[in-house]
Amino acid sequence: MSDLLPFIRAWVTDPRKVSAISPSSPALARLITSEVTAQRTPVLELGPGTGVFTQALLDRGINQNDLTLIEAGPDFSRLLSKRYPKARILQMDACRLGRHGLFGRGELASAISGLPLLSMTPRQIMGILSGSFEYLREDGAFYQFTYGPRCPVPAAILARLDLQATRIGTTVRNVPPSSVYKIERKRRPEIVSEVRKSA
Repeated sequence: MSDLLPFIRAWVTDPRKVSAISPSSPALARLITSEVTAQRTPVLELGPGTGVFTQALLDRGINQNDLTLIEAGPDFSRLLSKRYPKARILQMDACRLGRHGLFGRGELASAISGLPLLSMTPRQIMGILSGSFEYLREDGAFYQFTYGPRCPVPAAILARLDLQATRIGTTVRNVPPSSVYKIERKRRPEIVSEVRKSA
């Protein structure tokens, strides 16, 4: 109930920005954070809302000091500041990530996104991904959930940014059922060749 009230308040204020009918479930939170370990930090979280994914990261042993939360909603930002006082919380538009120099190049290991990409324009999605991958290291990964039947990032944007998307799982224990995609840089042929040789 403590999560539902601020969620409803944000939805009533601007339903397009929330673009969901209920907060994300613990099952979805476990799925989207399943590959993030203490070795895959620091972590950037986009659109954390009430902090369902944030709590799942902490449950996996991630330190609050290794988290940066980007939240545009003032009510959610205040709630997150109270719940996670040691995390870095920035109230800003995630589409402008790359313009603010928030991190050094390659400083981040993982990014978790709760943003409603299906309701965004290609330009907004491009800004989110290009900004995130500017800060992610070469083997860094961006995790995105969706209610749709396919990856919410258009193929043209993936190609332009030289990225690839892989579905890592689906959960029906969410309303509505959701899938999680791992988006990462395409592996260069010479790297793949070296891996095969060493094997």
